[in-house]
Amino acid sequence: MSSGAGRALCTRCARAQRNCICALAQRVDCAAEVLILQHPLEVHEAKGTARLLHLCLARSRLEIGEQFDAQQLQDWLQQDWQGDAGAPAPRSVLLYPESAPDPALPLAPAPALPAEWLQAPARLRLVVIDGTWRKSRKMLYRNPLLQQLPRLALHELPASRYAIRRAHRPGQLSTLEATACALAQLEPHNQELDRLLQAMDALVRREQQWRPQG
Repeated sequence: MSSGAGRALCTRCARAQRNCICALAQRVDCAAEVLILQHPLEVHEAKGTARLLHLCLARSRLEIGEQFDAQQLQDWLQQDWQGDAGAPAPRSVLLYPESAPDPALPLAPAPALPAEWLQAPARLRLVVIDGTWRKSRKMLYRNPLLQQLPRLALHELPASRYAIRRAHRPGQLSTLEATACALAQLEPHNQELDRLLQAMDALVRREQQWRPQG
C-alpha cells in the first residue's frame, strides 16, 4: 500500500484501502488485447469499472490521460506489449458508437473495419475510452490517432446491470459492460467472459450495501 492525501492507497487498484476492489476481480483470458484509455477525472471515481476491468483481463493495459503524446499513443496502438519485435503488428480497433456530428468537437470519419479482422481476434487490440460521454468525445477529438482507427459497433445491447450509476443516454453501458459485450461479439464461444459481469455485479452489490438506495 502507498499513502496519498492522508489515506492508504492500494498500489494495484489505486483506491483507498477500505475501498480496495482487488478481491472482486476474476481472471479472464481472452484472445484479443484491450487498451483502456481512462480520463483523469475517472481515476478515483468509486463507481467506475475501468480499473476492475483491467484487473480481470490478463491481456489488458490501462493508461490515464486526456491528450496523449502522439508517439507514445502510437506505440500503445502498434507495438507488442511484451517487447517482441518479431511479433505481428496488432490490429487496433476503437470501441466507440456512431453518433451525431458535434460542431464543437468535429471528428474525422472512421475508416471501415475490414471483415477479415473479425475472424482473427488474437490479432486485435480493442481500444476502450473510459469517461463520460462528453469526456470521451473530447479525448477522441484531442487524439487524432484514435480517430483513424476502425470502429467496432455493438449489436443487441443488453439492459445495463450497472445500477449504481445513472445512464445519461438510452442503451448506455458501463465501460466494463461495453467491453464485455464487444469481446463476446469477437469471441462468442469464450465462456470465461461471463466472469467480467460477475465481477461487476459484486462491485454493484458492495456499493449498494455501503450506499443504501432510497
